[in-house]
Amino acid sequence: MAPLLEIKDLHTEIRLRRSTVHAIDGVNLTVEPGECLGIVGESGCGKTMTALSVMRLLPNGGHITGGSIVLDGQDITNLDDEAMQDVRGNLVGMIFQDPMTSLNPTMTIGDQIAESVRLHRGADKQAGLERAVEVLGLVGMPKPAERIGNFPHQLSGGMRQRVMIAMALACEPKLLIADEPTTALDVTIQKQILELLDNLRQRLGMAVILVTHDLGVIAGRADRVAVMYAGRVVETTDTTTLFANPRHPYTQALFEALPDKIVEPAGVAKRLYNIPGQPPDLTSPPQGCKFAARCRYAQDSCRETEPDLTYDVALHEYRCFFPVGEAALDAPAQDADAPTVAAAEAEAEAEATEGAVPVLATAPSVAGDGATPNGTLLKVEHLIKDFPVTAGAILQRRVGSVSAVADVSFEVPRGKTFGMVGESGCGKTTIGRLIVGLEKANAGSITFDGQDLAKLSNRGRRQHSGKIQLMFQDSYASMDPRMRVATILREPLVIQKQGSRRDQEKRIAAIMNEVGLPQAALERYPHEFSGGQRQRLGLARALVLRPSMIVADEPVSALDVSIQAQILNLMLDLQKDNGLTYLFISHDLSVVRYLSDIIGVMYLGKLVEVGPADDVYFGPVHPYTKGLIDTVPVADPLLERAKESQGVMGELPSAVAPPSGCRFRTRCPLAQDICAEQEPPLRPFTAKGHLAACHFPLREPEADAGAPAVAEKTTASGGQ
Repeated sequence: MAPLLEIKDLHTEIRLRRSTVHAIDGVNLTVEPGECLGIVGESGCGKTMTALSVMRLLPNGGHITGGSIVLDGQDITNLDDEAMQDVRGNLVGMIFQDPMTSLNPTMTIGDQIAESVRLHRGADKQAGLERAVEVLGLVGMPKPAERIGNFPHQLSGGMRQRVMIAMALACEPKLLIADEPTTALDVTIQKQILELLDNLRQRLGMAVILVTHDLGVIAGRADRVAVMYAGRVVETTDTTTLFANPRHPYTQALFEALPDKIVEPAGVAKRLYNIPGQPPDLTSPPQGCKFAARCRYAQDSCRETEPDLTYDVALHEYRCFFPVGEAALDAPAQDADAPTVAAAEAEAEAEATEGAVPVLATAPSVAGDGATPNGTLLKVEHLIKDFPVTAGAILQRRVGSVSAVADVSFEVPRGKTFGMVGESGCGKTTIGRLIVGLEKANAGSITFDGQDLAKLSNRGRRQHSGKIQLMFQDSYASMDPRMRVATILREPLVIQKQGSRRDQEKRIAAIMNEVGLPQAALERYPHEFSGGQRQRLGLARALVLRPSMIVADEPVSALDVSIQAQILNLMLDLQKDNGLTYLFISHDLSVVRYLSDIIGVMYLGKLVEVGPADDVYFGPVHPYTKGLIDTVPVADPLLERAKESQGVMGELPSAVAPPSGCRFRTRCPLAQDICAEQEPPLRPFTAKGHLAACHFPLREPEADAGAPAVAEKTTASGGQ
């Protein structure tokens, strides 16, 4: 059977005013009918540009300059715009990364879905809306007949992504391209969307191209994988073979950067592999292998000659002179000078050590009074925060309240990391904002270094703000785009009236060195940095006042795995060197387990489980924690596809009217009548401070669980 999609020697360029970006450089790909092909790689490697080339939706200045794209037997490479309009939607549909920017905010979702049907199928308005209701039901939208009148801003992120899928499927295309469809979603919503795509693929018999940087997503969903780097496919084979035996050093490096590959106990110093350097500038690509400058195994020949695609077996191709992993029995002879596997592992360990962020010997410590790792730095007791719900355009009558944080208590030891996890809407970000003073609590105490911050006046909080700093999720949105980096970093020092201008400049220079950015970056604007560099700037701004504690709100959720590894390693380095204390907020339990000493699990405003990181991750007590762990994609096809649990099912209840008793009972497979009548208290399950709030826990408490906590890592308490 002929492939549904066949790309041969594709070259795509983007012509700028003074240069040309060689975005795609000789890509060859095929997609069979009904197959799911995963395309992975770092940002800028050409994944999305390949998808946009197939759709012929290239940015301004973008042109296909060579090669061919054959879709369902038709060469679409040189079709005019009118002919391509018939192809898009009918033969191929696309789910874009950010549905909010892809949907028209002035049109209802029903009209937007119907528009495609009316354009391609000649349907009238009524028939178009009927088809919209049908496909919304197909993608699992609750009450689709009522939803077609909603505007995009009235829907949650998961629902907006379902609308995008419905739009792409409205005319039943044979190929669906999903470009990072779950990047900004919680793990529970991500699982729902990915399972939906799987079910639709099997039900409709369509092929899928899944573009993502998440190797866990690829492991559980793709039949084959193409790894891209600098506009080229550097390795391709079936998913199981790639994960079991990667042959290209770049593929190996991506795997080694994953937090879930770390097997050492939490808190034990083990660095993620950090791919050195940056992807090459594609306006002037380097000679030879494009990955040579960042490859730990590169030889002189790699820098002079670009390797062709070679193979172990017919369906496992890679572009490397000195492949890693194990060669198949029928593999071509390998160069005698190629590094051995043992040497490769030794070099990897050495590279990890060399990749540490350098710190100037003369640089002042960025930690304040909390640098001594003894005792409790932060103690939160019975914290409550409700947000009012109002009605009326003028009078704004209060008609209810959102229970964002409901009687939460925990402690963070000095010099340690408390990881807080949960779905969007669980209250974890609100707790972070309460701690740093961006919100005011309705009740409860926040004792920091012996002082109750909740009782301080606004002036008192400002005087205390230097000791606790917030690292925002979107570092770019949190910086003034009109200010240079030097001004952004100096601003907190000016506001707090710390030091002379010369002292401030010295401190800024030291901080830039600590976060691994060059001094020349001080004269640049935020938009001139990559995502990882901007996150380093966000960390630098948080450090400039020498805080004792940093609240990091989803600091790596939108980053590539390689950049994520850099930021996590950097945070651990700074904590070790300066005694920093972190409250690390995330929805990714594997990342939290790697970085944290303690894990606290939030659900709908409640802390439902807390304890030492390894105890919570490997021995969860609460069904919600177990569901979150099972929901997180694992970069292992065998484990991912063998999962028996379905994870956390159903929709998160409204915080305006939370369920009675245990708030998780409406989604809990173990719930019984008592769960609706009585709220379970946090109670100990081990003597090491592992607590959970559940009437029907996954395991019984240990015999000595009532004893005082003895672990160095954590003591924790919870509201009743």
